[in-house]
Amino acid sequence: LGVETLVDPREIKMALARVLVGCKRVVDYSVKIRVKPDQTGLLGVETAKHSLNPFDEIAVEEAVRMKEAGKVKEVVAVSCGPKQAVDTLRTALAMGADRAIHVLVEGPAYEGLQPLAVAKLLAKVAETEKPDAVILGKLAIDDDSNQTAQMLAGLLDWPQATFASKVSVAGDKLEVVREIDGGLETIRVAKPAVLSTDLRLNQPRYATLPNIMQAKKKPLVTTDPAKLGVDIAPRIQTVKVAPPPERKGGGKVESVDELVTKLRTEAKAL
Repeated sequence: LGVETLVDPREIKMALARVLVGCKRVVDYSVKIRVKPDQTGLLGVETAKHSLNPFDEIAVEEAVRMKEAGKVKEVVAVSCGPKQAVDTLRTALAMGADRAIHVLVEGPAYEGLQPLAVAKLLAKVAETEKPDAVILGKLAIDDDSNQTAQMLAGLLDWPQATFASKVSVAGDKLEVVREIDGGLETIRVAKPAVLSTDLRLNQPRYATLPNIMQAKKKPLVTTDPAKLGVDIAPRIQTVKVAPPPERKGGGKVESVDELVTKLRTEAKAL
């Protein structure tokens, strides 16, 4: 007997018309960062190798996979930063994004660009693009703020699903498995929504040479905070930047009693 598979007409309506993906340009994870001697900032950041923030890379991969599965019609990559951020957007386009938007922020304004300002810029872009979802990395590896997605959801008054380790379309909602301290939590949020990605959501693909070449032909438009009508003045002042203390070398103990004594008197763990 043959088996006929019928497509529920509601499935067509389930597809997300557009997904907006945040793409931050950060110092590459392989670069060893050094603090300036006067502790006013980081040394050599301008000339260091940069790349797409790993958590944002996961966000791009998830959006592209949803498109490949027929759940998303268009993936739009957005980056706020200097002219070099275009290279970051080209990476997202090579991975499968359809087009890109560059919010040009340079000089001192870029150096002082903080999560709230980025959230405001993304909110303005979202108001124009009208996506069904915005997917961001849960944090950037340069500042570890973990704030932009939550602030964006607040500004847009959209539901949020953070620390996503699995995302699926469930009727007219998005079903998200979240990583929490106690394990995993599954929630459903209405569209449009803001999502942030965790490490275990997926393994991003490598952009192939043909896709890298093709990415150069994909649409990329540039705007700036003034055109968007956004005040990006920093609200927080960095007082001092200091490296973490160097870890002391380990040691060996001769007995359990000695271990307990060291834990009690030196480590103050007991």
